[in-house]
Amino acid sequence: MHDKKILLLKNPFYALVISVNSDIRFLFEPRNVAIIGASRSRGKIGYNLVRNILSGGFRGKVFPVNPAGGTLQGIKMFKTIEDIEEEIDLACICIPAPKVFNAIQSCARKKVKFVAIITSGFSEIGNTKEEEKIVSFAKDHGMGILGPNIFGLYSAASSLNCTFGFEHITPGSVGIITQSGAIGLAISGKAASENMGLSAMVSIGNKADIDEADLLEYLIYQDQTKVVLMYIEGIKNGEKFIQKVKRATLIKPIIVIKSGRSKKGAIAAASHTGSLAGSDEVFNCITRQCGILRAESIKDAFSWCNFFSHNPLPKGENTLIVTNGGGIGVLAADACEKYGVHLYDNPKVLREAFSTIVPPYGSTKNPIDLTAEAKSKDYDAAFEKGKSLEEIHAIIGLYCETAVFDKENLADMILSNVTQTRSAGKPMTFALLGGESTARDISTLKRRGIAVYDDAYEAVAPLGAMFSYCRHRGDPPGTDDIKEIDVKAIENLCFDANKRKGSLLLPVESREIMNIVGIDIPQSFVARNIEEAVKYADLIGYPVVLKVISRDIIHKSDVGGVALDLQNAQEVINGYEAIMRNCLYIEPQAIIEGIEVTKMVRQGIEMIVGARRDKIFGPIVMCGLGGIYVETIRDISFRSFPANKKEIIRMIRELKSYPLLLGVRGEKTKDIDTLVAVSYTH
Repeated sequence: MHDKKILLLKNPFYALVISVNSDIRFLFEPRNVAIIGASRSRGKIGYNLVRNILSGGFRGKVFPVNPAGGTLQGIKMFKTIEDIEEEIDLACICIPAPKVFNAIQSCARKKVKFVAIITSGFSEIGNTKEEEKIVSFAKDHGMGILGPNIFGLYSAASSLNCTFGFEHITPGSVGIITQSGAIGLAISGKAASENMGLSAMVSIGNKADIDEADLLEYLIYQDQTKVVLMYIEGIKNGEKFIQKVKRATLIKPIIVIKSGRSKKGAIAAASHTGSLAGSDEVFNCITRQCGILRAESIKDAFSWCNFFSHNPLPKGENTLIVTNGGGIGVLAADACEKYGVHLYDNPKVLREAFSTIVPPYGSTKNPIDLTAEAKSKDYDAAFEKGKSLEEIHAIIGLYCETAVFDKENLADMILSNVTQTRSAGKPMTFALLGGESTARDISTLKRRGIAVYDDAYEAVAPLGAMFSYCRHRGDPPGTDDIKEIDVKAIENLCFDANKRKGSLLLPVESREIMNIVGIDIPQSFVARNIEEAVKYADLIGYPVVLKVISRDIIHKSDVGGVALDLQNAQEVINGYEAIMRNCLYIEPQAIIEGIEVTKMVRQGIEMIVGARRDKIFGPIVMCGLGGIYVETIRDISFRSFPANKKEIIRMIRELKSYPLLLGVRGEKTKDIDTLVAVSYTH
């Protein structure tokens, strides 16, 4: 890579070619599958795998492998995989952990393309060396490893149910990638109960080799998959993950449930799949940067997936609410504000469209209130208007059970209007409040793939997720204006610092780096005695700041090594003497190399900008509210680098303190452009 590019770009993953991706289709669409550890005993994993593949209608051939030989469920069992004459694309291993490596060697001799290791007992229990040995050997022989510690995979494209869970999985348009086998199997069961079909479901377990990013390479280009749901406990290669999802979210929505938010949760995740959970606040910011939709719960994630899989993406953001109750209409309006759903508010257009439908004591303002006297035909008329209005791009239907409503027509009315509205290219969601009959209608409609809920907030949330995704896809962050920096000069400075004890950059070195990257900082000099301190202070102009320079003192203020707001030469003399006295008393062994004399910056809003190489996500830049309370208030936001100015501006606008930068109570707007420039340069 060009040596003038920014240092944070110097990593191999931005020119990454994943070794297994050229053939990843064979994992989802294998021509032949071998089950190593096939069993005649009902209830065992080796039995269930063969049963599910056969009953699922797999289009290729199935080869059970067991040293005993014989037959299983009417087909021949082979004593070893090498006895099979035909080519094998996928081998599934479900034998005890100590025997897995020998099976991997046999697969290599057979030239198997992919191996799914169902077996547990590896890095999730600390057996990391054996796992690494298996993966290393497999890579040397051109095999991709899925797992270990997984429940298998399902692919609608090849009618392959290579799992030991449910015998029947409904095909559809949602692709699932999960680290947790139990959660993945539970989601597939819930999907079947609510008519949400799956295009694929892959358990990645310890993801010793193949991970989320590799699997996305197939799912984002597969026509049947409309939305991808990922359950993640930890990410091992964050830079690779970021690179892949940035591209993927421009093609299809990706919904993520990430556990391990808390310290206890992170520990539990490590013991479950052997993964690093990482900093949740960093992950949260990166999801926004990449356009990922992060769900707080499995319930929300499932709801969003269902909504995306059955509804078209809107052509704009104007949303209409139709209700028969003012109260629930207000709740929905509140929910729209919370979830970023824009309510269309042109009163003239709404009045002209709905005045003949809404009774005089109703409301043609948005929400459109049909009143408690509304019947199914009134909803039909209102939805027909909303569907036909070009200014309306999405519709929310609300219903409160009343004595006058023809309840026997409720489900049919909703089903008919949703079908027509979707056909018009507009997403539609419903909230229904009522008794037993309404609850039955909700269950019926959910089984038909209708987005219907018993709470206004739950009805609005998936629409908010859809609008958020559309905004990202319509205005992606990009990397079109990444700044170029003289990396070699910075590397030389850092190399010299690393040779010293503590690897601490001294002020002179820090200033030099700031000059290289183009960040303006206050004028500063290093004084070796009192006379130089006064001379430099006079040259800079008062007020000034004095700070001790020592490789042995990191936190200067903790040892009295800082003197602020010095107004004249005498105060500089006093400050110099006080710093020397304090440091020699508190840190008598410290080697003091001088006192830095710096211009005192005028009072304003203190902000902090920093950068680091995160152990999971690589280069990270941070911006937030600074000052002495930075660690207490923690009003900060992060971005993965490289990032352009547009993305840095988004990062700053996420801060709770951002309104302070705009000026409050008559204050002038702060110098936001410089803050952006400093953050962007990092």
